[in-house]
Amino acid sequence: MRIAIATDAWTPQVNGVVRTLQAVTAELGAMGHEVCVIAPDQFRTVPCPSYPEIRLALTTHAGVGRRLAEFGAEAIHIATEGPIGLAARRHCIGRRLAFTTAYHTQFPDYVAERTRMPADWFWRYIRWFHAPSAVVLASTPSVEAILETRGVGPVRRWGRGVDLALFHPDRSPHPAFAGLPRPIQLYVGRVAVEKNIAAFLACDTPGTKVVVGDGPARAGLSRSCPDVRFLGALHGEELAAAYAGADVFVFPSRTDTFGLVMIEALACGTPVAAYPVTGPIDILDPTCGAMDDDLATAIERAAACDRATSAAYGATFGWRRSAEQFLGALVPQGEGRGRLAA
Repeated sequence: MRIAIATDAWTPQVNGVVRTLQAVTAELGAMGHEVCVIAPDQFRTVPCPSYPEIRLALTTHAGVGRRLAEFGAEAIHIATEGPIGLAARRHCIGRRLAFTTAYHTQFPDYVAERTRMPADWFWRYIRWFHAPSAVVLASTPSVEAILETRGVGPVRRWGRGVDLALFHPDRSPHPAFAGLPRPIQLYVGRVAVEKNIAAFLACDTPGTKVVVGDGPARAGLSRSCPDVRFLGALHGEELAAAYAGADVFVFPSRTDTFGLVMIEALACGTPVAAYPVTGPIDILDPTCGAMDDDLATAIERAAACDRATSAAYGATFGWRRSAEQFLGALVPQGEGRGRLAA
């Protein structure tokens, strides 16, 4: 099948959406499908306000539509609600082409956090954007429930996976961890206000806190927390070594829909501490992590979990199953046109 994916999140961005799309497109290719990704690197871009490292495409529905037509897409998936997603949506509606969408991030909560305006205002946009979609893909049961409560749907499950050839427990710890007081508590991800990293760094726990990643909040946090080790963004084997070398992986976000970094840490044998919120409550097993409204308590409990059990559980998340779920949700052209509307 010739599958087109329109996305505002793509390299050189480093986040869960990009890594998910990269992994799934690779699996689809291995399964014999041809995938065309329409992404910001194909257009002129401008920096996103307050997120300059994220580039927003300057395009139109005609520009995106031309790429879809030239590719001859048999199924179209719109991954994000940004400029490229909007252009693809308009093109599909104008030509009565069926498409699917996905809800990757808690967009209303993120924007509300930055603007101090009610999240309900932004849910109106989410409902409007996804209304013509034949199927809206969601990563966990909690996200499905949120979308259904908010009037977004129909919803189908699209889980996530781990590159088990890269993330496994048989790695030596990252060299930066040598000599650090234990337990080492690790955060990996964007260093931004919506990730709630400050709550992690404020925990009164023994050992060393390590932050891997970059983002607009890094400079301020590094100034206010001089005892925390900020390693910047790590990739590939270096990232896997950081996961494997930590004693606890800490996931302080209250707004993520999944949290790909959690299952990567688990696959490396590192138990996870988190709040009992969407994402962790759908992923974590009590044998390999802990959740508590007091994050310091969760860290203490997670540190006591068995690493071998954590690694075995993490190894159950594979990208092939994720790709099969994605493929099964797609709507070939000629089907699912009943929901198309402006």
